[in-house]
Amino acid sequence: MNIQWYPGHMTKAKRAMKEDIKLIDLIVELVDARVPLASRNPDIDELGKGKARLILLNKADLADERASAMWASWFQSKGCFVVKLDSRSKAGIKQINAVVQEACKEKIERDRRRGILNRPVRAMVVGIPNVGKSTFINSFAGKACAKTGNKPGVTKGNQWIRLNKTLELLDTPGILWPRFEDQRVGLLLAMIGSINDEILNKDELAVELIRLLMQRCPETMTERYKLDGMSEEEKNEPGEILAQIARARGCLKKGGEPDYSKASAILIEDFRSGRLGRITLELPPKSDESEKAEVKETKATADKTEAK
Repeated sequence: MNIQWYPGHMTKAKRAMKEDIKLIDLIVELVDARVPLASRNPDIDELGKGKARLILLNKADLADERASAMWASWFQSKGCFVVKLDSRSKAGIKQINAVVQEACKEKIERDRRRGILNRPVRAMVVGIPNVGKSTFINSFAGKACAKTGNKPGVTKGNQWIRLNKTLELLDTPGILWPRFEDQRVGLLLAMIGSINDEILNKDELAVELIRLLMQRCPETMTERYKLDGMSEEEKNEPGEILAQIARARGCLKKGGEPDYSKASAILIEDFRSGRLGRITLELPPKSDESEKAEVKETKATADKTEAK
């Protein structure tokens, strides 16, 4: 499955961000807590050289808590400030003002020494499509400032929003990068809804998602889609599991044949909405052995949480 998506407005948006960066004190980057590395645009690091950085692990309510703690530590080790966030319920929002002031402490002190008082911190809000930037801004501001939508590409242009006397935000469109060299990244972004669904083969996407979910949370998959009647051999075949999901959800064609397309759509939506539970699809980069150990431990923690 080869995934590439780079609409024309993203080129224009990137040019505008390069122009505006000289006005900025802080880059606030939203990532999806379920795939924190895959959901980072690598161009942002180059764009934001020399700027204070705040990473918001958004949609943290959908991600495994222990994995999110590991990601927070990893980003902090890279010199970034981090807040775990659920923009929709506003969980984590209250921490952000204090963290912004801490991240920009040197800039504020420098202004004070120069006799510049009360100049607001200017922060650029960046992130890939559908990661929740506009929802975050509206929750942070306490009012509807930015247009939102449950699909990528809603915000098309830059918009300044004055939140209070100490902080101004620049809302930017979600931008990807021109080409996914690693197709695993494209797949993960498709799974969380950051790629336009209209260009995707959802049956193939569901098969890849099943492979990952059977690694991360096999017990949850077994319970939700009644996989316990399947043999171990069948459980190793994503196509067989998709057929069982179709049967468990009553997605059958004439003659009782599984409707793979309907089953695929159900599985993808169950994952995206959190109905499968709190699942993180990738862990911080480490050595192979330590990552395997972390995966095992994270799965065990998730299993205990599910059992409760």
